[in-house]
Amino acid sequence: MLAPIVSSALFIVVFGFSLGGRIRQVESFPYREFIVPGLIVMAMVQAAYSNNASSVFQARSDRYINDVLSAPMRPWQMNLGFNLGGVVRALMIGAGLAAIAIPLTGVPVRHPLFLIVAVLIGMVLFAALGTIVGIYAETFDHHTFVNNIVILPLTFLGGVFYSVASLGSPWEEVSHINPVFYLVNTVRYGFLGQSDVNEWLCLGVVTALAVPAYLWSQWLFSSGRKLKS
Repeated sequence: MLAPIVSSALFIVVFGFSLGGRIRQVESFPYREFIVPGLIVMAMVQAAYSNNASSVFQARSDRYINDVLSAPMRPWQMNLGFNLGGVVRALMIGAGLAAIAIPLTGVPVRHPLFLIVAVLIGMVLFAALGTIVGIYAETFDHHTFVNNIVILPLTFLGGVFYSVASLGSPWEEVSHINPVFYLVNTVRYGFLGQSDVNEWLCLGVVTALAVPAYLWSQWLFSSGRKLKS
């Protein structure tokens, strides 16, 4: 857990304080405060996804997934256990990073309850995605490919370091296709009380993605597809 906390803290120091001298404010907030929610999302998303993708793939590769499948547990319990692993790891990393970022930058937490709900739903989405990819992956490169080529670029293009509202057309409209954009803005609203689009729309989009992703991972455990073969 230490590595993502340290790397994200370095982003805050390097970008927040060095660029903060040139980029005074974004959406009426100091730049060092503005980037904190997005950086926390970036660290947590990668942690939730990578934890489950690597864990499930390794279990399949080494065949000890068979011990889990033969245990006296129901499929929903197995699915819940794997997904909770990714969610808990992501929450611990997010809490550790917030503990550093809040006193370092002075970023406020305006809506803590909304923040908690948004983070939990978002982490369920990416933990379930990691479980799905871990089940389907045939090689180690497959699940790292999704992280490096899909999730990481979407995170950087989701408004972590900038306000999407400042982009010109058509890039502002294109950014609204990015699912990470909505998660970043739900978390930003929880911290700063402001987002590029309506916070309830953002939360609704994240939820609409998280529910089918979790149900998909549940179906994979219930059917045994790619797990028992």
